[in-house]
Amino acid sequence: MPAAALPAQDGPRGADLVPITRLADLAAADRARILRRAQGTFADVLPIVEGVLDAVAARGDAALRELTAQFDGAALTDLRVSEEEFAAARAGADPVLLDALAHAARNITAFHSKQVPPEDVVAPQAGVRLWRVWRPITRVGLYIPGGKAAYPSSVLMNVIPARIAGCREIVLCTPPNRQGQVSPTILVAADLLGVRQVFKLGGSQAIAAMAYGTESVPRVAKLFGAGNRWVTAAKLVAASRGLAAIDLPAGPTELLLIADETAPPAFLAADMIAQAEHAEDSASVLLTTSEPLAHAVRDELTRQLGALPTRAMVVDSLQRYGLIALVASLAEAIAFANEYAPEHLGIMTRDPAAVLDGIVNAGSIFLGPWSAQPAGDYAAGTNHVLPTGGFGAMYGPLSVESFGRKLQVQELTRAGLAGLRSTVGTLATSEGLPGHRAAVEARFESPSEGSTSEEAGYVE
Repeated sequence: MPAAALPAQDGPRGADLVPITRLADLAAADRARILRRAQGTFADVLPIVEGVLDAVAARGDAALRELTAQFDGAALTDLRVSEEEFAAARAGADPVLLDALAHAARNITAFHSKQVPPEDVVAPQAGVRLWRVWRPITRVGLYIPGGKAAYPSSVLMNVIPARIAGCREIVLCTPPNRQGQVSPTILVAADLLGVRQVFKLGGSQAIAAMAYGTESVPRVAKLFGAGNRWVTAAKLVAASRGLAAIDLPAGPTELLLIADETAPPAFLAADMIAQAEHAEDSASVLLTTSEPLAHAVRDELTRQLGALPTRAMVVDSLQRYGLIALVASLAEAIAFANEYAPEHLGIMTRDPAAVLDGIVNAGSIFLGPWSAQPAGDYAAGTNHVLPTGGFGAMYGPLSVESFGRKLQVQELTRAGLAGLRSTVGTLATSEGLPGHRAAVEARFESPSEGSTSEEAGYVE
């Protein structure tokens, strides 16, 4: 048992699963391991990923077929999903699943439709009007994982904000199985939202296809969607080459919980298990002010794991990046949470709103015992494409704003420009740019030249 670990209480302990320690006593190496979790580096995969991008750039569809055979074991004739495949997916869809997707889609639409509100025109001085206008990205590329599991919910989380933003063309890539087929649940979700450009491509070759464009796959301006480190590395390379923008670096999923003695141990353990079952490199961390609660949660982990089908995955994940740590105060927990910058942050305390006030770095926050993290993953309405690995300190969740940008506009009258004339001239001269000053002065060389207020489109 590590020196910092507390003695286990009687009953089912799971001490080998997640030791309980005091956060202040955590060894520096263990603290660094928890903070870094599965961030890792891409040094070992970058040469291969760069080779994949180079191959696709040089040989297009032919390279995609070869790479898909190599990495996915699928021999593809057509890269694009056919209408017959869409029809088969619709025909075989479980009505209960369709209802669930529709329910989730309604909530996601409701939440995201309130984003990007119109902005007021600003008039900082007479004759000067400033404002911004929204413009969507015309063509976007979405990557939907499909290797270890199919994620139709990710289709909803990516496509719905893109639709609300006004993107005219959506390209979607998802990995095929060895028979060259993609998940019917992903096709059903895409069909529900009217996405027809779906390609049987996974991994770095999918990113390469959308970044460069091939005979079959259109080139996109921005890449979206989470994936494994091969996918993330490919997105970063594509961005570094100036091929496409990317949404955010999204890697292995993670959860940090802050709890006091009022939190239900069963809820905390259930949330940790739910997060840990994603993959062996997922991270689940609990910080609590209550030692009895810490032991109760560890006992609950043992009990709830039982015969869970994903038990092996959960155990592996918890032993790698799991932590149950005691803190002296909620302030200590908040400080660590901001340093950790979790993808998911659950707050189960007597006054969760007070804890929220201290949080500055996080992706998606769940207040109170009934705000189960899987609700946000699927159907509450918030987005589940979130920054991981500490990127919550600099990136926000995927949103409508991610799929477009604001263009700024200025409209000046002659009087408005006159009011700026001296200031612009002084600043331009100080920066050694006489042409800038001259561009303003030229408009005042003749009183008859230039637009009047009415000609400029408005009256002061």
